[in-house]
Amino acid sequence: MNGCVVNVDAGVCKMKTRITAKQNDDAMVDLSVESDCPYILRMSWKFKPVNPYTEIEAPIKETDIYGWATEELPHAACPVPCALIKAVEVASDMGIKRDVSITFEE
Repeated sequence: MNGCVVNVDAGVCKMKTRITAKQNDDAMVDLSVESDCPYILRMSWKFKPVNPYTEIEAPIKETDIYGWATEELPHAACPVPCALIKAVEVASDMGIKRDVSITFEE
């Protein structure tokens, strides 16, 4: 089974999240998180195995992950939903492990 671990430092809120994504025997991806953020933890209660093909290829508003985020997260700038999608992509061998960053210039 494939899998990966992704660590997210959300920035100004200083909340950290560790995502574990593993492809199961049904080719679905199971997600779990450890997080300092109560909103991310509440979002994780909704997790169910996701189909990587439909999750990665769907428009953002039609994904399970962004649907859960819409229901539970108080602001759209949170980077964790994007990291969850990237974890699904890597765990299902539909993407490669490559770090992502957001940087600000002065």
